[in-house]
Parts: sequence; C-alpha cells; structure tokens
Amino acid sequence: MTDAPSSTTSAGHWILTLVCEDRPGIVHAISGAIVAAGGNITESQQFSSDETGTFFMRLQVETGADRQTFESELAPIVERYAMTSTLDTVGRPTRTLVLVSTAGHCLNDLLYRQRAGQLGIEVPLVLSNHGQLAPLADFYGIPFEHQPVTDAASKAAFERRVLEVVEAQRIELVVLARYMQILSPGLCAALEGRAINIHHSFLPGFKGANPYRQAHARGVKLIGATAHFVTSDLDEGPIIEQNVVRVDHSASWQRLRAIGQDEESRTLTQAVQWFSEDRVLLDGARTIVFR
Repeated sequence: MTDAPSSTTSAGHWILTLVCEDRPGIVHAISGAIVAAGGNITESQQFSSDETGTFFMRLQVETGADRQTFESELAPIVERYAMTSTLDTVGRPTRTLVLVSTAGHCLNDLLYRQRAGQLGIEVPLVLSNHGQLAPLADFYGIPFEHQPVTDAASKAAFERRVLEVVEAQRIELVVLARYMQILSPGLCAALEGRAINIHHSFLPGFKGANPYRQAHARGVKLIGATAHFVTSDLDEGPIIEQNVVRVDHSASWQRLRAIGQDEESRTLTQAVQWFSEDRVLLDGARTIVFR
C-alpha cells in the first residue's frame, strides 16, 4: 500500500483507492476490513472495466483507528486480491510543481483557486523557460524560477532541474500550465501518471502558430480544451477532462482566443482538482474519473 509524502499517522478521515483484477467478493472483503477497523464509509464509488477486466474503487472512510491499525486490517485483502492501493488523508494538499512559458491564464486560475481554498494543491515553485510571469507568481507569494530553453543543451538542463525539484520538494504532480516545450521521452517516463497538460481543442485541428487565427479563418463553431496526462506521444495521453463552448461567425479571432483561454483554465483546474482528490485512476490508455 502506497503512502502520501506527508500523510498523518493519527486517526481521521481517509481516502482509499484500489485497483485489481475484477473478481467476486472484493467489495464484501473491503467492507469487512473497514468495519473491523471501526470505520464508516462516507463516500464510495466503483467501476469494473469490461475492456481490461480491471476493478477500480475509491472510498472515503472515517475511523477512530490510526493509520497502522487501519492498514493492518486492509493488508490481507490487498494481498489476497493483488491490489494496487493508496491511502491518503482527506483534504491534504497535493505537492505541485507548475511549468509555464508566457501565457498566464492557466497559472492565474490555479494560484487564485489555491489561495481561495478552492483547490487542494500546495505549490512550492513555478518553473518557466521565460521570465514574463514572475510578477504573477510573486503576486500570489509563490517562488518563481526562470531557466531559458534555447537549444538542446539548455532544454536538457531545464528537464534536469524539473527532476531535481520533484525530488527535493517531494512533488506529487507536475502541471504544464501552457508550458510550450515538448518534454523528452525520458522526462515523460519519469513523470508517468503524475504530469498533466492542457491544450486547445478544435474540429478540425489546427497546429502551429496562431491556432485561433486559423480557427477564425475556417469559421469554427466549437472551441474546446483537453486536459490529459503527459506521455511521449504528443497530446495523446490519457484524457482526464474536456470542455467545449459553441461560437459563431460574429466572434473575432481575439474573442475566440479569450473564450478558448477560459476553457483551458477551467478544464485544467478541474483536472488538477480531481487528481488532488485521488479521483483519477489509469486504465491503460484512458482514465477512470470518480467525480
């Protein structure tokens, strides 16, 4: 059973996630272990994947037992069903590193909601390949570090710094809040399942510079945003959240961009919130999100 970096050992309110091969008796066994630990289930969600034959479960449990006692009751069940499990404290902020470039809308939304108590993350550092967003991070009292990326050597140095921060700051989530550099396969592998990216979504898709100008020129009617886990396949990682808004011919490309940025901010923040609450579980190339 995995542990969160700063999870308490005292009695309290817990989040328990479980993933294993789908077999009869799992819910009964887990419920029995929770009862044996004096626990009360305050939230329960489960899903069985027909495609992969995998069982997923997320529970919130209040118990007077301490962590060690609770884990000792769960251990035989976890072993019997060969479960991958996590146990964390409800409401504990997720240690989060934010990567940015020059666009500040997603960073602003994340930091505003974190400060307002609406988003359960703790941000020890904002790391950027440009310096423009330093005043924004400073406004929220978050340390900001600028390390330019101009060639292969500086890109490798930036990525080494990311891994240094992840280790030194006990980072659990890396958020690419409009960070406009492609991560190397090595960094993608190191951050597998704990790095989230955001990008615009159009139909048809528009790549390259000024996608909103391209969208305006083609008269798009839908603008969206997609938040997904980072993988070495560019913009093709498991999708966590998507949103869309309808537009029409009256909107200028600047208005389309403003609408799109709102969707990007909203979508990314929602994905980060679900991740921070242990609501996102991986099922191969897709996600199970217990909303």
